[in-house]
Amino acid sequence: MELLRLYDFLPSGNGYKIRLLLTQLGMPFERVELNILKGETRTPEFLSKNPNGKIPIIEIEPGKYLAESNAILVYLSEGTEFLPYDRFLRAQVLQWLFFEQYSHEPFIATSRFWISILGKAEKYSEAIKQKREPGYAALSLMEKHLSSHTFLVAERYTIADIALFAYTHIADEGGFDLTHFPAIQDWIERVKAQPRYISITQA
Repeated sequence: MELLRLYDFLPSGNGYKIRLLLTQLGMPFERVELNILKGETRTPEFLSKNPNGKIPIIEIEPGKYLAESNAILVYLSEGTEFLPYDRFLRAQVLQWLFFEQYSHEPFIATSRFWISILGKAEKYSEAIKQKREPGYAALSLMEKHLSSHTFLVAERYTIADIALFAYTHIADEGGFDLTHFPAIQDWIERVKAQPRYISITQA
C-alpha cells in the first residue's frame, strides 16, 4: 500500500487530531470518509477492522489497523518533534492524553455531538446540564496550567496540544463559553499559528 489510510468522519474531533498531525508531519495519506450517523462504522466490513465500531482508525499496511485517536497520535509521532524523547516529558504528554480522554472529551465532545452534530439539544438537555460542571472543571485545569505555560508540555508544541486542541477550540459548539478562559484562548491562537495547520473542516 503506497499510502497510510485514515478512516474518518469529518466533523469528528478525534479524527481531526489525526488529520492535523499527519498534515503537520507532511505525511501523505488516503482519507476514507465514513458517516457515523448512517451506521457506516457498524457494518461487518468495518467491524472486521475495528470491533469497537468507531473512527478514527488507521491502516498502516494492508490488514494492519490501529484504533483510538490518542494511541494513533503516539504511534505517528514516535521519533518526531511532536513527542519528546525524554522519559519524563513523554510521560507528561501521555498524562495529558489520558486526561483528555477521561476528564475532557466525555463532557465537552459529547455535548457538542448532541447539540451540533445530532441537533438534539432539547432531547439531551438534562444530560447536557450534567456535563457542564465536569466540562468546565477540565477547562479550568487547562486554564490554570496554560496561564504559566506556552504549551502543555516542555514549552513546545506536542501531540498533547493536538489532542486537547481538537475539542477545546470548538467547545462553544457544545455550549461551553471560553470567554472567561483567556489563557486557553491565547493557546488556541498559538496552535493555529503552527506550520501546516489545518482547520477541523478541512479534509
